[in-house]
Amino acid sequence: METLSVRLANAVARRADAGWTSAATAEAALAAVAPETPDVDLEATLGTIAHQFGLSPTDTAILEVAALADQSVSGHLLLGLLSGDAGPARPSVAIALEVAGLPADARAARAHLGPRSPLVHYGLVDTSGTDVLLSRRVVLADRVAAQLSGDELPPRRLLTLLLDAVPVDVEGTDLVATALGSGQRLVWVHAPGAGAGAALATAACRRLGVAHLVADLARLDPATPVDQAVLEILLEGGLAGSVVVLVGAERARADIYTRSAVPVIAVSAEPWDPLWPADLPLTVHAPRLSVAERQSLWEPVLGDAAASREVSGMPLSPEQISIVSRHATTTAALHGEDGVSAERVRHSARELSRGRSVRANAGSSVTLDDLVLPAAALSEVQRLLDWARYRDEVTAMGPLHGKGGKGIGICALFSGPPGTGKTLAAHVVADSLGMDLYQVDLSSIVDKYIGETEKNLERVFVEAEATNAVLFFDEADALFGSRSEVKDAKDRYANQEIAYLLQRMEQFDGITVLASNLRGNIDPAFARRLHFMVAFPEPDEPTRQRLWRHHLEGLETDPADPVDVERLAGAVELAGGDIRNMVLTSVYAAVAEGVPLGMRHVTDAVHREHLKLGRRPPAGLPNRS
Repeated sequence: METLSVRLANAVARRADAGWTSAATAEAALAAVAPETPDVDLEATLGTIAHQFGLSPTDTAILEVAALADQSVSGHLLLGLLSGDAGPARPSVAIALEVAGLPADARAARAHLGPRSPLVHYGLVDTSGTDVLLSRRVVLADRVAAQLSGDELPPRRLLTLLLDAVPVDVEGTDLVATALGSGQRLVWVHAPGAGAGAALATAACRRLGVAHLVADLARLDPATPVDQAVLEILLEGGLAGSVVVLVGAERARADIYTRSAVPVIAVSAEPWDPLWPADLPLTVHAPRLSVAERQSLWEPVLGDAAASREVSGMPLSPEQISIVSRHATTTAALHGEDGVSAERVRHSARELSRGRSVRANAGSSVTLDDLVLPAAALSEVQRLLDWARYRDEVTAMGPLHGKGGKGIGICALFSGPPGTGKTLAAHVVADSLGMDLYQVDLSSIVDKYIGETEKNLERVFVEAEATNAVLFFDEADALFGSRSEVKDAKDRYANQEIAYLLQRMEQFDGITVLASNLRGNIDPAFARRLHFMVAFPEPDEPTRQRLWRHHLEGLETDPADPVDVERLAGAVELAGGDIRNMVLTSVYAAVAEGVPLGMRHVTDAVHREHLKLGRRPPAGLPNRS
């Protein structure tokens, strides 16, 4: 095929023979774009792009014409003049076809620059517009222009999406590797919750020795259209000749993945929907990592401390473990700590959780040591944590947990009077697992319009699944109450909402905690689906002593007016939340006086709290304020 310079010269000559008034200017511009020696690097890059995207020699010639406008000012001017403009411009479709040696007619335009042509389909050039196709302009993609100029780095907006995936050989890796090796263009990896989807995909690529590009759509700026970002990622993968691993693939239209010149491994929290407008791909389920697999990932950071089953039991994905490891290592060094401790890891995991959640828990971190409960209730909370930490090991043994199409989620009911520690226990569960507590705002869920409550609930479950958060329904009676006899339409739709909740809870793979003041208010159908029913009773006198000491711990007290904990525990028959309020009130009073905390401050706070609750102050504790 003739060189681009020769083809441009022929185009200029044809117009000069036709008495073209701008021939002299065009010839001057032509002289500037016709180098004495060819650009070897440009030709090599064009050849590589043609190979990666399967372009024909003719399509490659059109791409070269489109690139000329970006390569030099003279080329920009020449193409504008040839296209009938008075100055520099992009080439029209007709000129691009002519200079490439094709007839400038509608058939050639549709074949080589229409929507289904390789150049447009893969996003190498754009010919959008409302004019007839032959008169539209051929615009080279900025990323392709940069590649042809020797810039192989992705644009900054894509760099923020790239994920440093950690390869882990799990069940399904062999199948994905085989599919890629046999030429499969799309593999759908279903990875709900903390499933190791990206790790599986990366391990499959590493096994085949193929380059791969991993991007996470969860990092996308909300102002950026998802489909546009996906097209840019697919184009980047094609230019690099890399398999594209796309995490959060359910965010984009399924048919958009057909516009990739390289294989795509779509990692999604949702299973493939047969109604999506694309051919059914190979689908693979990504398992969650076992405790042993997570332990091996923690070992480079924690060393022998990796044996801590509390750390390796946190339900984090390989990528999250990598992020937490780096954060824990950095913060430990900044605090002058000798090595990375398990507690430092848990703290970093909680920071990660709050960073990715739509409703971050802004409160301080709490542990089991902050729970002052009777032994039976504390034991049940500990057992709930054990289930959450070792659930993946149990599910790996077989389908016992989740049998019959049910999810592998864990659901618990915390019941008891107000102030007995239900909400605090929910925070302890989340913080101990390095997860966020997604506290549901019932006022934004319950809707008077038919069907809207179910939509709002679905949004809550989807967000909790996406952020791997503990889902917490406080005052759960409003949503999980007993179904009633249908007497009117209102009763029927209320029962319908409860039925929806029953089904959705069974499908949820996360941890759900319900809090209720009265256990009897919960529908029996929910009770059958609960793995834990933890009673939080009113504290007895020994428990109240522990609560007073726990909240007074670390405070400076007045030696001349010591706080009598035994007397307070015997006289004040209130719950832990009320005791905390009384201690807080007394501390404020002492700080306002500028003196250490004394019994007089606590006694005054006790009287105020009782009056606030509408209760008679204890007779055995006279008010001395």
